[in-house]
Amino acid sequence: MPAPTPKAMTDKEYIEDVLLTSKTLTSMYHYATQESSTEGLHNQFKCNLNDSLAMQHRIFAAMQQSGWYPQQQAEQQQINQVKMKYGQ
Repeated sequence: MPAPTPKAMTDKEYIEDVLLTSKTLTSMYHYATQESSTEGLHNQFKCNLNDSLAMQHRIFAAMQQSGWYPQQQAEQQQINQVKMKYGQ
């Protein structure tokens, strides 16, 4: 029996994968920045981290604009519950 043909990824699936990869890269740059042993290396990783964060935000904005990352507005009661939970 022949192997099944893989299903092609949709644009949404591709951009979700890109966002996940970007989040992983951002985490790695964050860790590398914290663990760097010299000022020059620290500054370079911090620059890379900031670039990665900006890229991640652009990906998120594109997904949101396409309706692929919907967000809902929190109700005031939910906000108040979180404030009470954390003592604010």
